[in-house]
Amino acid sequence: MQRAAALARRGCPPRAAGPWSRRWSSAPAEAPAVLPVRRGRILTPESMNPQVRAVEYAVRGPIVLKAGEIELELQRGIKKPFTEVIRANIGDAQAMGQQPITFLRQVMALCTYPNLLDSPSFPEDAKKRARRILQACGGNSLGSYSASQGVNCIREDVAAYITRRDGGVPADPDNIYLTTGASDGITTILKILVSGGGKSRTGVMIPIPQYPLYSAVISELGAIQVNYYLDEENCWALNVNELRRAVQEAKDHCDPKVLCIINPGNPTGQVQSRKCIEDVIHFAWEEKLFLLADEVYQDNVYSPDCRFHSFKKVLYEMGPEYSSNVELASFHSTSKGYMGECGYRGGYMEVINLHPEIKGQLVKLLSVRLCPPVSGQAAMDIVVNPPVPGEESFEQFHREKESVLGNLATKAKLTEDLFNEVPGIHCNPLQGAMYAFPRIFIPSKAVEAAQAHKMAPDMFYCMKLLEETGICVVPGSGFGQREGTYHFRMTILPPVEKLKTVLQKVKDFHIKFLEQYA
Repeated sequence: MQRAAALARRGCPPRAAGPWSRRWSSAPAEAPAVLPVRRGRILTPESMNPQVRAVEYAVRGPIVLKAGEIELELQRGIKKPFTEVIRANIGDAQAMGQQPITFLRQVMALCTYPNLLDSPSFPEDAKKRARRILQACGGNSLGSYSASQGVNCIREDVAAYITRRDGGVPADPDNIYLTTGASDGITTILKILVSGGGKSRTGVMIPIPQYPLYSAVISELGAIQVNYYLDEENCWALNVNELRRAVQEAKDHCDPKVLCIINPGNPTGQVQSRKCIEDVIHFAWEEKLFLLADEVYQDNVYSPDCRFHSFKKVLYEMGPEYSSNVELASFHSTSKGYMGECGYRGGYMEVINLHPEIKGQLVKLLSVRLCPPVSGQAAMDIVVNPPVPGEESFEQFHREKESVLGNLATKAKLTEDLFNEVPGIHCNPLQGAMYAFPRIFIPSKAVEAAQAHKMAPDMFYCMKLLEETGICVVPGSGFGQREGTYHFRMTILPPVEKLKTVLQKVKDFHIKFLEQYA
């Protein structure tokens, strides 16, 4: 139309209609359809990093995905033999109803919103800690980056805490590294330790049963997993003769360089004696092994016959031949203990006897992720610098802390006793941590049914338990276990009355399961 008007203005008549006029029609001609050419994807299951493909993490594995599906079905009104899914698969205290420690949350609130420092609703000891943390942060703000190793004053508080805990054994803030939970520290140290190829590839010794973080990181790094078995018949004790067996067999195909210890144990709940720790340290010294001491459950000791001994303290007290030579990294976290602050992802590691040049390499590696969350660092500071006698918050803090730990001790004994009343279930004493790891008898017919479903027998058992009762636990095969034995891990965190209900449901299910597959 615009072209015709322009021609008219220039005195040109419009083209007369004729046999070819369709060529000039304004309607566009239909183009032939062109199908998009689909090229092959760059990232496929075949082309992906095979070490990532090998990673498994049972605590959030297939059974947890199934639990999520069942929860959605319940929300859509699909009828089940239960009304809720009870996630007993993970040590997430506050998700299970544990109340936060008031003092910790007060300091965190003040750090997060400093205007509250003028409020009379907050105690002065909380304000004092918040001001100290904020003054050490860039711009007096928790939202700023920190040094890669962590906020200096928090590292000083961690060192002071370790010194108090260990009866005066000195701790150097320069050996403290704040981390994103303990997992981040463990992963970082293993990254720097793993090297070599073929028979000289680094071997990492881990307990079986183990916390699946270890096997996952070993797979991701392409290191060699070296299993040593805890003694189930002796309350999951660590036997140095078993360590010797494992290390000698491993030397045929790798270079064993790292020994991981979890104390108190996860998933097994054992607390190591001082004598056992001394034997382990001597073994590490003999075999020239780098020690990793996972001590995140150090506050969770329930048995009156047991006491937590840190590897750092025992190492120091064994004399300079050991304390000056054995390389040790020990780990702690805000997630467990009486705090249960999993979501803050606060943690630290203390690394001693590190080669000076490796220290620089470690800081370089940490600097790649800039810094751990500063809010998590602040939460860690409150854990290691709690109210002391004479401060206004001490009485409430002490009361809340003892209440949490007392309840956990009650639930540990309750769980042990009730499981041991069930035919075909045996549970060792829960000396510490937050879990039961009972051994379960699975009949041969159930083993055959599991094989038909291409499942491990204890995965089959746990999946049936979930589908029939709504209780989500983790099969022992996800943690490792001796051939021919079966277990599951269940947290003891639910409130006492709910825990009793859970245990009764497990009992009823197990008896029915035995009858079904007899």
